Amino acid sequence: MRISRPVVGWIPSDRSVDASVEPMLRRSEWVLVLYFTYTALLTIHFSLSFFHRAAAVTIPTLLMLLAYVDSFQPRFATSVVRDWLPAPLILLAYWQLDWFAQPAYLRELERWWLGLDRTILYQYGVQAGVELFGPVIPTILEIAYILVYAIPPLSIAALYLCHRRKQVDAFLFPFLLGVLLCYAQFPFWPSEPPRAVFPGQDMPTFQTPIRVFSLWIVGNYGIHTSVFPSAHVSGAVAAALGMAHLVPRRRLLVSAYFAYAALVAIATIYGRYHYAVDAIAGTAVGCIALPLGTWLSSQGERHS
Repeated sequence: MRISRPVVGWIPSDRSVDASVEPMLRRSEWVLVLYFTYTALLTIHFSLSFFHRAAAVTIPTLLMLLAYVDSFQPRFATSVVRDWLPAPLILLAYWQLDWFAQPAYLRELERWWLGLDRTILYQYGVQAGVELFGPVIPTILEIAYILVYAIPPLSIAALYLCHRRKQVDAFLFPFLLGVLLCYAQFPFWPSEPPRAVFPGQDMPTFQTPIRVFSLWIVGNYGIHTSVFPSAHVSGAVAAALGMAHLVPRRRLLVSAYFAYAALVAIATIYGRYHYAVDAIAGTAVGCIALPLGTWLSSQGERHS
């Protein structure tokens, strides 16, 4: 029997590989496995408990086990689960970061960042422009900010509806890179959002019901590790670039993604969820994610 050459890392596109050679991880799954392995190492660096270390190792182990089961005995249902599983794992990765929150740190950087924010909000007229039509635009911005958490499932659903299910991994790969490259930095840039560090200062004029709901979410389910770079902005930008790359002919869909990314970036600053430098850095990471993913894919195929 002819045994195909083992593939390390990437799922082959047009070649058949003997599933018994070794378990195969999708590109997006590799990102998750490497990230959670990284956080497992961070638990040692931060001298966390054995429970934290064991919990951190569990996730990449289960991902590799799922990939092995699917490669050994492929089933459509298992494949679909692998499409959707990264969505909840992103939330898990986000909440896990609270393990590395530092109780006290200097706030010089945040004071400097506040000066830049005020220049953008007042001298450049961003706040006045947003509030020009009353609570309408602020409400839209708050909705955009909340919907960041829904980018993965909505994008996967969009690809399904566009009959591009096979490209789900191609979308998730740069998207996860954009988000998790931000998360990976959080423990080393301890910071709190401006609404927490400078309460009552530079806040939006309109306290809409959507904003109250959004503040309730971040107040009860947010983390206190860092806000730099903004993973909200990075994820939105990476998603827009990913969709533009995968479905360039769906111009309305792609335009909606880029418009949405712009709304998220403005919302983070106007709503005082992030500093402007967080949004700028998040945009940079999001822009890097797609070319980085493309380069990593080419390297993986070259060595397969």
